Order: sequence, then structure tokens, then C-alpha cells
Amino acid sequence: MNFDENRDFPFYNEIPRMSKIGWMILLISVPVALFSFQHADFFTNELVASIFFLLIMLIPLFYFSDWDYSLFFKKPTKDEVILAVVMFIAFFIYSLIMTNLLDASGLASIGSGDVDIVPIISLVFSMMAEELMKFIPLMFLLRVFFKYTSNRRLSIIVSSAITLVFFALIHLEPGVSLLSVLLIQGLGSLFHLYVYLKTKNLFASYLSHLMTDAFVLIMAMFGILAA
Repeated sequence: MNFDENRDFPFYNEIPRMSKIGWMILLISVPVALFSFQHADFFTNELVASIFFLLIMLIPLFYFSDWDYSLFFKKPTKDEVILAVVMFIAFFIYSLIMTNLLDASGLASIGSGDVDIVPIISLVFSMMAEELMKFIPLMFLLRVFFKYTSNRRLSIIVSSAITLVFFALIHLEPGVSLLSVLLIQGLGSLFHLYVYLKTKNLFASYLSHLMTDAFVLIMAMFGILAA
């Protein structure tokens, strides 16, 4: 598969430059967005909550990037779509194996809940919001580590590891083990993150993430898989 080698991550090498106030507001937007989504009862329905969840991070990101959406989003190429599908399949296989291993060891697997059509529709917005919840801290950490090491590869590896741990921890809830979220929501998200790291296109990683959650919810609706 061929990808545009001329693309690069934004901000880490100050191309373009992100101001300190911009970073501060972007980083604050992540917990604010998460809080708003966790308290979705503030809104009329979950669809509205998921849209608000996304906009809390997306609007400041665009604003402090001078509305240059091309820094983050490109029309996915055929190879990028193929990669997204491959990583979706890889994640699904990985999560099935890990879930069975965790269940066999007596550890709690990923939580359960009722499934209806509203969460499926809201995935269109909430999955992009979750991609931003990884993207914003990833770019900030990449900027910090690259600034002090000038080692791009090392900065990507360390920043990705920290971001995946953070993403796992925000999924921790009562009845779910820490090891479970670290292995499935954390390490498992490496498949989706890899799509972004390879393509530098949030639309590509978003497609992979969206396919994963939509597939799980659809299977759960038909009783094939527990949600």
C-alpha cells in the first residue's frame, strides 16, 4: 500500500506553530468534553450529547489552527480505506482473544449495557470525538518530547504509549478491571492509532474506529455479541 510520504504530523516541529494558550485550551477541552459526555443527561438525548462532545474539542482545534482542516483531515485514498479495514479486522480478532483470556482468568471484560439505535447514530460523532481525545494529547506530547530530544521516532513511540494508557484509563468504570481496559481499550487502540500514524489522516483512523464500534453494537443488537 502506498501513502503520501510528504504528509507529516502538525505542530510537533512548529509547522504550524501552536501558541501556549492554544495548547492550554486544547488540553482543557479534552476533560471538559469527556465530562459533558459522561453527564449526557444534561442534554435532550444521546445524539445531541455526542455532537456536543465532538464540538467542544473540534472548534478550538480548528480555531487555533486558523481553520486549516487539511492539517488533520484528508479525503481517504483507496489504500487508506484498505488499511482502516485491515486494522478494524485485526482489532476485532485481538479483542476476541484478549476478552476470552481475561474471562478465563476470572478478570472482568469490557462492560455491558443496553443497546438501541440512538448510540449507533451517535457513533458518527462520538467516534470522531474519541479520535480527537487521542489526537490532542498525542500531538502535545509529541511536541514536548521532540522539543527536548529532537528524536522524531522516539518521540512518536513514547507519546503514543502515554496516549494509549490515557485512553484506556478514561474507559475505566466500576466492575471493569484495570488490566482489562489497559489491554483492550488501551493496547487494542494501537490498531486504530497505527492507521493515523501511517496516514497522518484522522479520517482514516476514524473510519477504522467507527467500523469497530458500529460492528460490535450491531452484533450486540442481534444478540450475537454482548455489548
